[in-house]
Amino acid sequence: MADVFDLSGRRIYVAGATGMVGGALVRRLGEEPCEILTTTRAELDLTRQADVETWFDRVRPDAVILAAARVGGIGANSAFPAEFLNQNLAIQTNVIQSAHDSGCERLLFLGSSCIYPRNAPQPMLEEHLMQGPLEPTNEGYALAKIAGIRACQYLWQQHGRRYISAMPTNLFGPGDTFDLEAGHVIPAMIVKFVEAVRSKSPTVTIWGTGSARREFMHADDCADALVYLLQHYDQPEHINVGTGEEVSILQLAELVAELTGFDGEIVKDTTKPDGMPRKLMDSGRLRALGWTPRIGLRDGLAATINTYRRQTEAAHA
Repeated sequence: MADVFDLSGRRIYVAGATGMVGGALVRRLGEEPCEILTTTRAELDLTRQADVETWFDRVRPDAVILAAARVGGIGANSAFPAEFLNQNLAIQTNVIQSAHDSGCERLLFLGSSCIYPRNAPQPMLEEHLMQGPLEPTNEGYALAKIAGIRACQYLWQQHGRRYISAMPTNLFGPGDTFDLEAGHVIPAMIVKFVEAVRSKSPTVTIWGTGSARREFMHADDCADALVYLLQHYDQPEHINVGTGEEVSILQLAELVAELTGFDGEIVKDTTKPDGMPRKLMDSGRLRALGWTPRIGLRDGLAATINTYRRQTEAAHA
């Protein structure tokens, strides 16, 4: 497919480069003939409007991939809805508007599958957006992401800015947040099962009934898809980025148990929420553009488990 946006010689700013997806994007863009621009939070706090405006006015990147966000699992989203709404709105508004004001030609905004209604038809199509109430446990985060989609669409409509939005499914991989409180389901499970093996615990407890079904994608596959979209996608409508495959949370737990060598009992804490009953995205539009995923769930999990073990070996030596 011919390029819509040629990366050769371009200066591309990856906002959120220290995060899981941002790190994967930096690795992937390293294969392209472009200059990669990054900032740490100490260098540039994206929630501070004046600082972001000054940076863009000075640096003037040719393109931006907006991967910076406050993220977390069900527990964190439920406990801190104000922060998830306000901080993500601030980051998005500052970066998208400053990119436009500085004349930035191209921007890719990362949303989330959380944007779709709790009871959306499955698999979820792009047109299901705003067709029903959101999942209450992550509504603040979802509302911020919907606003980001609209910000890009309105700049396209009003000013002709070719700013696009991609909605990745649940992601995991190197650079994930391996934390029981702040982490998403896969890194939290990896911590639980690896530590249970280390401590010889007879049980591991998972949240909810285990019946909720989710789609998971490795961050390196996601980064490859996003770079592909930056080059080839040229429509204001947001586009889904997923694998098209799903597992139940209990099936996921059983797979993580197998890969970590845990042979005890998996206990379901049904006092905890399941979240959306099912969340599978239809990524047919992405496939029609010519992109397909390469990393399977089992292989991706095994690599991520090894990453966590290496990171924590010293503490358990």
